[in-house]
Amino acid sequence: MQTRNRFLDDVSQLMTNAMGVAQGARTEAETAVKSLMDRWLADRDLVTREEFDAVRAMAQKAREENEALKARVAALEAAAKDV
Repeated sequence: MQTRNRFLDDVSQLMTNAMGVAQGARTEAETAVKSLMDRWLADRDLVTREEFDAVRAMAQKAREENEALKARVAALEAAAKDV
């Protein structure tokens, strides 16, 4: 007949409980660090990738329009000299 050792059962239960507490503490620490990083990044006025890409596309379009206007002005100036 096999007997159960009460001490080993208690130690086993204690370790199981300790692992649960450690996992909970880890999750809480990760949440706190993530929250801290989110607040820090929000305070830095950083832009998202989508915002950056949108502004970059607007700047590219403005450059293209500027080049077209330069060409048009040059053509009008050349036409004005011929008159």
